[in-house]
Amino acid sequence: MSTNEREGGPVVYVALGDSTGIGVGARNGAGYVARVFERIERVRTDSRLVNLCVSGATTADVLRGQVTRAEAATPTLITLGIGINDATRNVTAEQFARNYEEIITRLRVKTDAPIVVTNIPDISFAPAMPAFMRDEGRRRINLFNERIAEIAARHDLWLVDAYTKSHELIPRHPEFFSADNFHPSDEGYEFWAVMMWPIVKDAIGEN
Repeated sequence: MSTNEREGGPVVYVALGDSTGIGVGARNGAGYVARVFERIERVRTDSRLVNLCVSGATTADVLRGQVTRAEAATPTLITLGIGINDATRNVTAEQFARNYEEIITRLRVKTDAPIVVTNIPDISFAPAMPAFMRDEGRRRINLFNERIAEIAARHDLWLVDAYTKSHELIPRHPEFFSADNFHPSDEGYEFWAVMMWPIVKDAIGEN
């Protein structure tokens, strides 16, 4: 952690990920990244957000288009929320893990910023997910999340367990999905930010 962070100075928050990071599905376009940043600003004035998330991104896309830009931004906090698009496409768990490992390794070489990663929420509950695909979807998500947990432990990352909390709460909260029945709604993104904030707060030294 940098001296600036320990002293409670501004945070340079760099976010890597997919459509959930830019708020697809939210009425005002604020995904979990913007909502987490709002909370950072309340405790660290003059902080800056560099949101590199791209709709539809996979781990391969993060490697190609986001990692180098993240390094150049000189971050003091990084979040990574990626994997939904890998899990819903024909990406194997092994390829996903290789890509994820390379993302983290490259970031670690270029920056000592704390890295907060969120695993894949239980999107098998999404109304857009056909019923016959839900068990297989959940199996793949769990497989990918196992890889994320292994990498997080190996690299001493801050891990947000979005899967467990979403698995418990989403069945009782259909309002967490937007009109497209797949992406989170404003309520869903707020839930996600609330999950992340205690971990992010610890990562930046705001106890």
